[in-house]
Amino acid sequence: MPQYMLLIYDDEAQRANASEAEMGGLMQEYFAFSDSLTQRGAMKDAAPLDPISTARTVRVRDGRALVVDGPFAETKEQLGGYYLIDVETLDEALEWAARIPSAKVGQPVEVRPLQPMSRPAEASA
Repeated sequence: MPQYMLLIYDDEAQRANASEAEMGGLMQEYFAFSDSLTQRGAMKDAAPLDPISTARTVRVRDGRALVVDGPFAETKEQLGGYYLIDVETLDEALEWAARIPSAKVGQPVEVRPLQPMSRPAEASA
């Protein structure tokens, strides 16, 4: 069955300003959504990400790794978490993405199919 990554973007500043009650309600919606995926047998993995203040970006230049604080791009919305799901079609993945609590309040969810990883064929001797 094809796998799809549902990448959840949100505005960390907006989330940081939410009340404890608002965050509690949102988390309950996420737990219910996760339970629905699990009951369907579609849930493979999911996790929220720590804030971008904990992120590091690595680039290799001239054989040396350069590590900088934060994400690569300055944007209003940051990658906040993901779901990895197994479903039959892209349409089904899109339906699940639309049910993510953040999506229901206008935050973007990127849906991307995973490519199978295979080793390159050995060169003929």
